[in-house]
Amino acid sequence: MTDPIADMLTRIRNAYRVRKHEATFPYSKLKMNICEILVREGYLFKCEKTADVHPMIAVTLKYSGKQAAITELKRVSKPGSRYYVQAASIGKVLNGFGVSIFSTSKGLLTGKEARAAKVGGELICEVS
Repeated sequence: MTDPIADMLTRIRNAYRVRKHEATFPYSKLKMNICEILVREGYLFKCEKTADVHPMIAVTLKYSGKQAAITELKRVSKPGSRYYVQAASIGKVLNGFGVSIFSTSKGLLTGKEARAAKVGGELICEVS
């Protein structure tokens, strides 16, 4: 697998499309931090690391009625084409209704937090 982050986002997207309540994927610190941001922003219900021979991350998906909390989950920066954004150029996703996740020198931050801290970085993904 060349892009584990894209694989994680695809597993979450596919689980939403078939109306599952949980999605699992292999554990890494970066993926766990992304999931924690999605929980904090209200896109996922919870995420936890399962203690097993091979650690996994189990995320519980969030639905409001019959509609999924996430309508679009898009990987922006890819291994072959990294996408970096300066602090002054950080835009809003869906006029503030979505979230962008950045890898900065201060760790993983949302677009709003990165603008407030005045740091740029690699744009990992956009969620709406």
